[in-house]
Amino acid sequence: MTAGNAELPENDYWVPALQRGLRILEMFDGVQRTLGSNEIAARLGVSVSAIYRILFTLSEMGYLRKIDRNTYELGTQLISNGFSYLASRDIVDVAMPLLNTLRDKTSLSCHLAIREQTESLYLYRAFAAQRLSVNIPIGTRIPCHCTAMGRILLSELPADTLDQLYQRVRLDDYPPPAPKSLPELAQLLGEDRERGWVLHRSDYSTAIASAVRDHTGSIVAAINLSGPEAVLDNEAVRSQCLQLLLHTAGEISTQLGSGYGDGLAVQNARSVSETRPCAPKSAFPWRRD
Repeated sequence: MTAGNAELPENDYWVPALQRGLRILEMFDGVQRTLGSNEIAARLGVSVSAIYRILFTLSEMGYLRKIDRNTYELGTQLISNGFSYLASRDIVDVAMPLLNTLRDKTSLSCHLAIREQTESLYLYRAFAAQRLSVNIPIGTRIPCHCTAMGRILLSELPADTLDQLYQRVRLDDYPPPAPKSLPELAQLLGEDRERGWVLHRSDYSTAIASAVRDHTGSIVAAINLSGPEAVLDNEAVRSQCLQLLLHTAGEISTQLGSGYGDGLAVQNARSVSETRPCAPKSAFPWRRD
């Protein structure tokens, strides 16, 4: 017996009807949003009558929606269940192993933060065991406009939302290189939004940050790589670190259901690599391999 030109395994536990139902759901994607029963049957290599009960059952349970006499699209039950699962995944649980890997590859500290009003709240740190390391404890709150991650978290807010957030916040009380006014901050955020990542230098350290997105494509968190200025001041090293950071942000976003983050990370990493040479492994002299 065949289904979709694939031989079914010789196994007493195999359920052909269930296999066909799942194959039908897999046929729908961002390009193929609707399918007729004749096309579905043709793809499975069976007759329309052979899948009638499956289509009826999937429609009755809300996994398919019949939009015409013989035409279907994905139903709200499937979408709702999928988004509920994605929303239930704790961002720290998703990011933790990937940030640990990023730290191990670069021997630089990595952090994860979310935005609460005008502050960045640090949720996780992957601490690099080097003599010169940036170590910001979990639970720390830092004004968003003063850090790379904070600026990423602000970068896609609508102008009126940004105005409302900073209506009663004095920006001129913070030392350089923090922006001193709301117009200056808004200009920086516009550049950050276009670039897709932020580099921030302060107090002998440098941080590079990128966005983490959820299934809606919205920025829900930020991650960074941070280390001594003497290390990240090297253009080749900084380029390599940035590419690794963008890739990690894309992986976290993908696991949270975003189809946006990874593509953007690849695009931005490519634009960086075109302007700066990549660093070979030997360019990380502080690493302990």
